[in-house]
Amino acid sequence: MRLDKYLKVSRLIKRRTVANEACDAGRVCVNGKVARASYDVKVGDVLTVLLGERTLKAQVLVVEETVRKEAASDMYRILEE
Repeated sequence: MRLDKYLKVSRLIKRRTVANEACDAGRVCVNGKVARASYDVKVGDVLTVLLGERTLKAQVLVVEETVRKEAASDMYRILEE
């Protein structure tokens, strides 16, 4: 699954266009490297997202195309905020 879509489906970022813009601006890293929106997310990847003044670090646990809102937080584990 593409990185921008994963960020949207997991609800780490609310909209896919915002996720795409964040990737283009270099504000999203995967395993310590700046990643493009087209990066293929895999289980075990560590995502670092810079959201304004906040930095969010999360590990990918599940990659699914569609998820209910209640189960979205089960797709990742927060490592640090």
